[in-house]
Amino acid sequence: MLRISGPDAGAALRALTGRPPPPERRATLRTLRDPRSGEPIDRGLVVWFPAPRSYTGEDMVELHHHAGTAVARALAEALAAVPGLRPAGPGEFTRRAFLKGKLDLAAAEAVADIIGATTRAQLRQALRQSEGALGRACAHWRERLLEASALLEAELDFADEEADVGHGQRERIRPLVADVRDEILAALATAERGERLREGLVVAVVGAPNVGKSSLVNRLAGREVAIVTAVPGTTRDPIEVALELGGVPVTLVDTAGLRDTDDPVEREGVARARARAGAADLCLLVVDASRPELVPELATEPEDRLVVVNKIDLAPLPEAFSGRGDVLAVSCRTGAGLDALVERLALCAAERCAGGESALVTRARHRQALEEAAAALDRFLEAPEAVEPVLLAEELRFATAAIGRVSGQVDVEELLDRIFARFCIGK
Repeated sequence: MLRISGPDAGAALRALTGRPPPPERRATLRTLRDPRSGEPIDRGLVVWFPAPRSYTGEDMVELHHHAGTAVARALAEALAAVPGLRPAGPGEFTRRAFLKGKLDLAAAEAVADIIGATTRAQLRQALRQSEGALGRACAHWRERLLEASALLEAELDFADEEADVGHGQRERIRPLVADVRDEILAALATAERGERLREGLVVAVVGAPNVGKSSLVNRLAGREVAIVTAVPGTTRDPIEVALELGGVPVTLVDTAGLRDTDDPVEREGVARARARAGAADLCLLVVDASRPELVPELATEPEDRLVVVNKIDLAPLPEAFSGRGDVLAVSCRTGAGLDALVERLALCAAERCAGGESALVTRARHRQALEEAAAALDRFLEAPEAVEPVLLAEELRFATAAIGRVSGQVDVEELLDRIFARFCIGK
C-alpha cells in the first residue's frame, strides 16, 4: 500500500487515475497509470480521505496495489514525477496528525508502541495509550494549574492595592495544587510497571564458568543461540534472546562466567556480566550441582534473584540449597525441572509487570516530566509564608510546562524531531 497526504494528494490521484478526487470519502477500483506515458501499472483499490477526516487531518489517498517489486517500484517512480510530491520521512504521517491536532503527543508515541508491540499485553497497553488517556489527564492537570496561576497572578497584580481580588489567593489555591500533585503521584506510582511492560523484562543468566548458563539459555530459547563448549570463558560478550513468558516480553541475557582471570578480554567480559546482572530486573544464578562451592557473589537483592541448580542428573541437590524457596533444580541435559523453571519465570514476570497494561505512564520521558512537575508542586506547597508570590508563581509555571511536554502543549520542535525520528519510514 502507498499513502499520500498533503495538499498535493488530489493532484497525485488525478495523475495516476485521470480522474479528480471525489468530494467525500470513497473507495473505488481504478487502473493506475504512469502519468508520463499513460502506460498501465496496476489495477487496485483507491481510497480517498478528504481533509479533515483523515489520519493526518489533511487530504489523503491510499493506493492498495498488488504486492510485487515491479508494481511498487513503478508506482514510486510514477509518483516521483508528480510535482510537489516527495517521500515521507520517518514518522511524518503521525507527526502531521499531531500538528493538525488529531493526536496529542503521548498518543502519537503510542502509535510507535503499537507497531513495536511483540505481546498481547504490550499491544493492549499501547492501544490504551493511543486512545489519549494520558493526554486527557495532562490536559486536566494543566488546566487546573493554569487556573491556580491566574489566581496567583491576581495577587501579584494587586499586591500594592487594598483590593479584595488579590487577598488570600495563595491559601485558596493551595488545595487545588495539592490535588493535582496527589493525582500526578498516583499516576507515577504505577509508572515503573508500565515502563517495564512496554520495554520488557531483562533476565540475566549468571554464574561461574561451565555451570551450564549457555545450555540453559538454549533450552529456554528452544534453539541454539549460545555456543556451548567445555572450555571455560567461551562466552565473552553478553548474548541476548527474546522470549515471551506469561504474555510479558522477556530478554534473556547469557553472560560470561564469573571468575578471577588474567585474560584481559575475559576480564572485560566478567565486568560486563556483573554490570548486566546489576541492571537486570531478575538474575538467574546458575550453580553446578556437582560443584556447589562455585557460587559467585552478586550485588543484587534476594528478591531479584533465583538460584538454578543445574546438572541434577549428575549429582543430587546439595544440602545447602535444599528447602529454599528461591532454588529450582534442573538438568539442561535431560530437561528435568525446566517446565517448573519456565512457570516460575512467567510468574515473576507477571508479578513485576502487574498493572502495567492499565498504567497511565509507560515511558521514561513521561515519567521524568511528571516527576519534575510533582517536585515543583511540592516546593510550592512546602514554601514558607514569607516566600514572595513571584517565586511561587514560577513553580506553578515550571510544573505547567513540564506537564505540557508530555502531551505536546508547549513549543517542542526539537522534541518532535527526536520522537518521530524513531518511527518507521512513512508512518
